[in-house]
Amino acid sequence: MAHPSQLGFQDAASPIMEELLHFHDHTLMVVFLISTLVLYTITIMMTTKLTNTNSMDAQEVEMVWTILPAIIMIVIALPSLRILYLMDEISDPHLTVKSIGHQWYWSYEFTDYDTMMFDSYMVPSNDLTPGQFRLLEVDNRMVIPMESPVRMLITAEDVLHSWAIPSLGVKTDAIPGRLNQTTFIATRPGVYYGQCSEICGANHSFMPIVIESVPINYFENWSLLMMET
Repeated sequence: MAHPSQLGFQDAASPIMEELLHFHDHTLMVVFLISTLVLYTITIMMTTKLTNTNSMDAQEVEMVWTILPAIIMIVIALPSLRILYLMDEISDPHLTVKSIGHQWYWSYEFTDYDTMMFDSYMVPSNDLTPGQFRLLEVDNRMVIPMESPVRMLITAEDVLHSWAIPSLGVKTDAIPGRLNQTTFIATRPGVYYGQCSEICGANHSFMPIVIESVPINYFENWSLLMMET
């Protein structure tokens, strides 16, 4: 599990997040090459004593600096559109969970089960146990089976919220009166932390999200326990 306070991206725990990390590296390399070319051009222009007598009429240069940026934009746009399509594709989910944002906590409804719903509040600092993260731990974690497509239905009861888990590459707005959906697959067991990413009021910083990915047999035992309680 990546520490939430580390610099840069957290370790990818889903295929979508792996694609996002690859796209980030791809785009960063393009920006690096452009910056290098611009710096080289500026250095040459500042250090040379030669002048061009045809500086007022250079159609070739104008064609290059018009076509080259267009090609660069295509190189960046095509992988981006591919990832957007993958993030929007929802096919045959194994589990559907409805997440409702409140001021200031989350509630979860497992729609495949009749009586499985609960609220998830942040654990106060005084009640934390050794090893738990301050302002990130909750009293009821959302448990999901690993390596299974999970569909999230996300809405809000009062104001705008945003349900975000960085290590899973998920960030979806929770809007009152509207039901947004997203999907993800946790590729390995672990505990993944997130927070509301919309400034939703005074206690905006105190409505964390915790997902626990477990093997399917552990999830079945947990679901039976939740339905009994």
